[in-house]
Amino acid sequence: MIKIGKRKIGYNFKPFIICELGINHSGSLKIAKKMVDQAFKNGAEAIKNQSHILDKEMVPASKRVIPANASKSIYSVIKENMMSFEDEIKLKKYVEKKKMIYLSTPFSLEAAVKLNKLGIQAFKIGSGECNNLPLLEKIADFKKPIILSTGMNNLKSIERSVKILKKKRTKFILLHCKSEYPANIKGLKLDFINELKKKFPKQLIGYSDHSIGIIPSISAMAKGACVIEKHFTDSKSRKGPDIICSMDPEELSQLVDSSKIIFNSNGKEKIISQLEKKTAKFAFSSVVSTKNILKGEKFNDKNIWVKRPGLGYFKAYDFKFLVGKKAKRNISIDQFIKKGDV
Repeated sequence: MIKIGKRKIGYNFKPFIICELGINHSGSLKIAKKMVDQAFKNGAEAIKNQSHILDKEMVPASKRVIPANASKSIYSVIKENMMSFEDEIKLKKYVEKKKMIYLSTPFSLEAAVKLNKLGIQAFKIGSGECNNLPLLEKIADFKKPIILSTGMNNLKSIERSVKILKKKRTKFILLHCKSEYPANIKGLKLDFINELKKKFPKQLIGYSDHSIGIIPSISAMAKGACVIEKHFTDSKSRKGPDIICSMDPEELSQLVDSSKIIFNSNGKEKIISQLEKKTAKFAFSSVVSTKNILKGEKFNDKNIWVKRPGLGYFKAYDFKFLVGKKAKRNISIDQFIKKGDV
C-alpha cells in the first residue's frame, strides 16, 4: 500500500484514477480550470499536469524532431502548449481547494526541484524518463512517492529503474504503458500487467492508457491495475495532439463507476451467501421417486431420479449412493426419498 496524501493506493482499495491534463489546456490556466471543474464533477480524485522548462529539457536539435501525432516539432508543440510555472502554482491551489490530489510530471531536474518546493505530494514520471536514470535518481532523493510509466521500455530497462528506486527506498508504482498517441488496440498487450506483477511482486502495478475510449482501462482494472492514468479533456472538439486519446467527462464518469464495480466484485474466497442458500432450495435437485416403488424393491435409474427443489434429504449428488439399496416401505410417485426409506 502507498499513500498519496490521505489516499491509500493498493490492491485492497478501489483503483486510483488520474486525469492527465498534459498539454490539452494549450497552456491556458482558464481552460485548465474548466477541465478541472468537469473532472471534479464526474468523480475525479487526481489531476495531473506537465511541468516544462523548455531550455532545461531540450536542446535546439529538438526543433527538427516531429512527433508521430503532430505536424510540428516537439519543441514547437511544447512551447505553444506549456503552462507557465506561475500558472501551475495557481492550478495546484485550485485543484487542492476541491480536495483533489494534484500531480505533475517534471521533464527536467529544474522542474522537479520547483515541484518539490511547491509541496507536491508525489511525482508522476513519464515513460520518456523511465530510463533517464540520472533524473530518476535525483527525484528519488526527494523521498516522495513516484508513479512511473514504462512505455518504450522492456523488462530489462525497467529493472534498472526499479533497482535505483529500491536502493533509494522510494515508494513507487509501475504503470504499464504503450507510448503511441493514439495507441493501437492490438498493441496494448494488457497481459503485460501480469508480467510486471510476476517480475516485481512487491510493487504495485497500474496502467497508463493512450488508446481511444475507456474499454482498455476497464480491462486493465479487471486484470488488477490499481492505478489508471488517462488523458482528460472537457471537450473532444478541442485541438491538440493528445485530444484523440483523451477521455471526456462522460467517459470519466463511466470509468469511475466501472472502477467501483470492478473493485466491489473482486475477491478470491468463495463464500456461499445467505441469499445463495435460499436460491439453492429451489435451484438444487433432490432424489425423488419417478414411479410407485414397493417395499423391498431396489432403487435404480428407472424408479428414482433427481428433480427440483433441493428440499429432500438425499441431494442429487447422493443418487449413486441410493442405486441398489432397497426400499423399506412403499413409496408413491414424485416423493422425496427420505432417510427412513432406505
